Amino acid sequence: MKFSLIFEAQMNDSSPANEQKVLQNCVTQAVFAEQMGFDAIWAVEHHALTWYAHMSAPEIFLSFVAAKTSRIRIGHGCVLMPFGFNHPVRVAERIAMLDLLSNGRLDVGAGRGATQQEMGMFGVQPEDTYPQVEETLRILSEIWRNERFEWSSDTMVIPNRPIHPHPIQTPHPPLFMACTKRDTVTLAADLGIGALVMGFGGPAEVAELRTVYDKAIANRSGEKFVSNHANNHLAALCPSVVLDNAQEALRIGTRGQRFFAESIHHWYGTGLPPSLEVDAGDDLAAMKADAQHVVARLSEMNIPVSPSATTIYEIPQHAYGDRHQAIRYARELIAAGADEIMVICQLGTVSHEVSMETIRQWGEYVIPAIRQDEAVRISQ
Repeated sequence: MKFSLIFEAQMNDSSPANEQKVLQNCVTQAVFAEQMGFDAIWAVEHHALTWYAHMSAPEIFLSFVAAKTSRIRIGHGCVLMPFGFNHPVRVAERIAMLDLLSNGRLDVGAGRGATQQEMGMFGVQPEDTYPQVEETLRILSEIWRNERFEWSSDTMVIPNRPIHPHPIQTPHPPLFMACTKRDTVTLAADLGIGALVMGFGGPAEVAELRTVYDKAIANRSGEKFVSNHANNHLAALCPSVVLDNAQEALRIGTRGQRFFAESIHHWYGTGLPPSLEVDAGDDLAAMKADAQHVVARLSEMNIPVSPSATTIYEIPQHAYGDRHQAIRYARELIAAGADEIMVICQLGTVSHEVSMETIRQWGEYVIPAIRQDEAVRISQ
């Protein structure tokens, strides 16, 4: 069982001074995570999404973390792989360089960057995102497994060149895909790569996506693999605030989740701008109203309302509470089929001090409890 942290660089104050503070705090939290026994950290890539994610250059953030740590794995969760965001050769070069300098500690996730805010800035067309993500993954795999490389398709031509450097991990760093729905989980399985799944719907949603992933793995022929090495690993998001005071943790976690939901739905065009106050009133009532607004907005746009459209506004108790509740929730995620628990505590209204305490509680209590569970199972 693996445990990781994921960073969006969320903030309710988007001033340059606070941006610097939040990004430096994220580095501090990532370094502390290694000390507390976490296995990995992940950093997203997003652009122009004020409040929701200021992590626009994750390769630089990950380099800072790699330089300050020695054991913990560092992950792109993810690189935006449509060509307008990142040329495939530049992705290959940056990833290989970071893999070498981190001594083979890099994991690589692929993403689409599907908000109009991001696609419009880089001239990316929505219909091109899935094909170009898949093509980039194939290009990366070929680059990393050959001394020289060339590529010619209807959308990308790369002349014969040596691409330097090559990663130290062989045949290449593990590959993943950011997955927010059933179709992308199935696609990840078909391509032979790991799935990084959202988990705001709780263990029931994770179990459903695990079933979809396993079914696709069982039925795939391998013809669509992007590499000669399959990675069958499902990591599930785990929103978490853990304090000795369980009620206070639930209050802070609920507020943070509301901020996450409002800010991302705003940029997807279905929600109002997020409330920026740390204490913004009745968060449960506000999230219920927000969910109704999203449903109405989707209907107005003639977009089908999927069951997952409003799960981000639900509070299935997650890992908001004391360490006992966090241990229980972690066990539920494992039972649901998670190979890795991706803790997210760096939410826009959650303070650095609360995030650090949450990381400490996971390291001192939750992770050891799960490791003890594993030891008992092995001994039986």
